[in-house]
Amino acid sequence: MNTELLGIIATFVITLVLAIPFGRYIGKVYAGEHTLLDPLFNPIEKLFFKVSGIKVEQEMDWKQNLVALLTINFFWFLLAMFILMNQGWLPWNPDDNPSMTADLAFNTAISFLVNCNLQHYSGETGATYFSQIFCFMFLHFVSAATGMAALAVVFNAMKAQTTSTLGNFYVYFIKSNTRILLPLAAVVAILLALNGTPMNIEGKETLITLQGDSVQISRGPAAALIAIKHVGTNGGGYFGANSAHPLENANYVTNMVEMIAQTIIPVAMIFALGYYLKRRKLAWMIFGVMTVGFLILVIPTVYYEVQGNPAISKLDVDISAGAMEGKEVRFGSAASAYWSIVTTVISTGSVNAMHDSSMPLSGLNQMLAMMVNSFYGGCGVGILNFYIFIIVAVFISGLMVGRTPEFLGKKIEAKEMKIAMVIALLHPFLILAGTALSSFVITKDPTAGWLNNPGFHGFSEMLYEYTSSSANNGSGFEGLGDNNPFWNITTGLVLIFSRFLPIIGPVAIAGILANKKYIPESAGTLKTDTATFGVMVFAVIIILALLSFFPALTLGPIAEYFSVR
Repeated sequence: MNTELLGIIATFVITLVLAIPFGRYIGKVYAGEHTLLDPLFNPIEKLFFKVSGIKVEQEMDWKQNLVALLTINFFWFLLAMFILMNQGWLPWNPDDNPSMTADLAFNTAISFLVNCNLQHYSGETGATYFSQIFCFMFLHFVSAATGMAALAVVFNAMKAQTTSTLGNFYVYFIKSNTRILLPLAAVVAILLALNGTPMNIEGKETLITLQGDSVQISRGPAAALIAIKHVGTNGGGYFGANSAHPLENANYVTNMVEMIAQTIIPVAMIFALGYYLKRRKLAWMIFGVMTVGFLILVIPTVYYEVQGNPAISKLDVDISAGAMEGKEVRFGSAASAYWSIVTTVISTGSVNAMHDSSMPLSGLNQMLAMMVNSFYGGCGVGILNFYIFIIVAVFISGLMVGRTPEFLGKKIEAKEMKIAMVIALLHPFLILAGTALSSFVITKDPTAGWLNNPGFHGFSEMLYEYTSSSANNGSGFEGLGDNNPFWNITTGLVLIFSRFLPIIGPVAIAGILANKKYIPESAGTLKTDTATFGVMVFAVIIILALLSFFPALTLGPIAEYFSVR
């Protein structure tokens, strides 16, 4: 067990050591400064710009950037719908997997478009090689790059003293793909392939096990998809068992690689902000708040899983290995617990163990990670969510100390606060309204067959599903039967609103602030790069989360905890 804990610590330390210089590199990419990869990617980007007609020198205001973002995403949605509803007859389908129904295709297309990857199908039987490559893998790249490009626009707004133009969304989008996502995904894919992950277009292979059973093993272009699913904080598994499958995650080394891969960009973006704005203290404040929140979630979760299930211990059964139900022996309880918080804090949603089998308070922490949705977060959008809490904290702090609320030389006024509060309240509204609706429906029709676990845990399954959808996460308590019109449509709608409104809000606030007159810092300026202000931001996050979600968590994982004991 001590070795497992050392593995967790090593994973986090390696991530941080790599993220700091990588963040500096990302800052240089968005600032247009010289990098070592320029000779390789300059010709590729010039070709993209020439073919697409993108004018690199043309600046956009915040509204034009959002129009570009939403327009191109709508086109990708239509493309994904077409592929998924017709994949049965499209090429590269050696296993004869069928096309998706309209409601499942709707949910899946939106889910991958919004960087959530909530999978109501099984990877081996629900998708073809064509849809895996030209739909899912493609969306893995562009959905991550969308969030990163939106954050780059906000970076510009935060850096400028007074301006109406905030860069070009398309330029940031292309650079995010070519210079950040693609090289990193290539490295991870090679490491996975070297450890046995398939990378071909062959169909299923029939093998005879040691027990004499005949089994079919799926193959295909797995290594490339699994790499970008983690690098882009997407999470959609090539195989139904996701990263618990030995061909997705072969050993402890690949387990560490995949955890580092899904964490490195969200953490690096914090340091990219510090480099881009020339405000390293602000970046360290943000990193400190996020890391404290992360540790508060991960430490008790590892403890609960390592201690094992108290109900089993009453049977005089050895639980020294921890709570191993739903976990892989090649990873153990500690590393599985660490992954469960990493994947929910980061909003990746990939799993190397079944969250439905976690101890009740571990499940609570997994949901809290998604309910807060601003401790690291996904590619780009994590800091966008945190930006909303900064605006709220600045406004409250200003009222408390009797100073005009200002952030980076711009006054925070009523319009910005209204937008911030709408975005801050949208997340709990979508989660709680969806859970209430599903609870009402299942109460009226208990034969619907959604829940394998009645009572407290069944409520947690429904709460987790909407939490995962609203947080653009994609993981689930898989005891829930979710491939039906009700869950496909309701979670699909939650996915749309929870993805694009939290991007529109911060970009709008940043754009409005960028147009305002710059006020130089003075002795009366509220410092936002100090530990004191970090405590204030953390308090705002915790209070909003507790006030919003505590009643629902009491009905689910907390009640289950006391019933188990």
